[in-house]
Amino acid sequence: MNSPAGRPLRVVIVGAGLGGLGAAISLRQRGFEVEVHERAPNLGEVGAGLQLGPNAVKVLDAMGLAEPLRKNTFEPGNRLTLNWNDASLRNRAATRGADVHNYGAPYLTAHRADLHRVLQEALPENAVRLGRICTGAETRNGVAVATFADGSQVEADIVVGADGVRSAVRARLFGADKPRFTNSMCWRCIVPIDLVPAKVGPGGSISVEKTDHLSWYGPNGQVICYPVHGDGSMFNIFAGHATEGWVDESWTLPSSRAELLDAYAGWNEALLGMLARADDCFKWGIFDRDPIEQWTEGRVTLLGDAAHPTMPNLAQGANMAIEDGYTLARNLVKHAGDIDAALAGYVRERQPRTKMITLKSRENFQLSMQWPPAPPIDRSWIFSFDATKEPA
Repeated sequence: MNSPAGRPLRVVIVGAGLGGLGAAISLRQRGFEVEVHERAPNLGEVGAGLQLGPNAVKVLDAMGLAEPLRKNTFEPGNRLTLNWNDASLRNRAATRGADVHNYGAPYLTAHRADLHRVLQEALPENAVRLGRICTGAETRNGVAVATFADGSQVEADIVVGADGVRSAVRARLFGADKPRFTNSMCWRCIVPIDLVPAKVGPGGSISVEKTDHLSWYGPNGQVICYPVHGDGSMFNIFAGHATEGWVDESWTLPSSRAELLDAYAGWNEALLGMLARADDCFKWGIFDRDPIEQWTEGRVTLLGDAAHPTMPNLAQGANMAIEDGYTLARNLVKHAGDIDAALAGYVRERQPRTKMITLKSRENFQLSMQWPPAPPIDRSWIFSFDATKEPA
């Protein structure tokens, strides 16, 4: 798609996270001129594990990343749900191969840094400019303008705010958001896969494979664990816990093994044995937000957490950002020469789905905090979706 002046359309993306890099790849593959500005001084991804539903895998495959994706991610063999105290079995389901049959793509687990590297390597080395702290973006006389902390400005046909849950682009356009602390927090840590017990449950009655996805459910939280890296050599731990104490909304707030163990005192000893060996624990507060009604103003639009920050209880945050970028690029091609129509089409496609994800993540959180917990919501409507195809 060309600009009205006949040159390739120029798109500036603010934020080089998973959503920003994914959008850059999709746009470049369609001939757009793309420049990514990232506030961090080094290009990397913090955090630990993430889960890629079949819906996101379809998009990454369509972007030509199937081979590096499979080399750097893991497909769990079974999904086991256990009780918090004695690790008795609540549910077991085979997953490897089943999601390909049901939804057309596998369910994969990954370390964020591995997926981030896959996306980086699909872009030219000079595609991302580092140390660029964006303070906002606006439209002037039909031109999108991004402003940075050093006083510099960059013009483009479109500016995409992919700058995360604390988006400066969103704040400048639509004002500060109003997150609500949910009286819940979580820890993230990783342990070697060899620490996964071979037997759990009363009398060691339940066999566990090192390829399994494990969840413990208890009266004050849940712990979700799964292999990461292409060889499944490490076990990612996401430990959610109810708390009255305020916890900052940051993935990089250091915690300690002692604090983690104290929160799960009395839980199953197999789980505690893994937590006792965890290093580099980080914690953050879980906050809830209502869906944002407006994403675009003029030639500036939002993507990923900047557009639809959501709770982690459906494990779809990164998935939605990946879908967003592909849909944006597809609409810019579809509405060739009409930027306003393309941005409107992008939002029209994405808003209903991301709003439902936000609301259902909230619902799933509420269900998980009950005891005994209600069954999790059905996710087939999430996984069967294919953002690479034009909607009917």
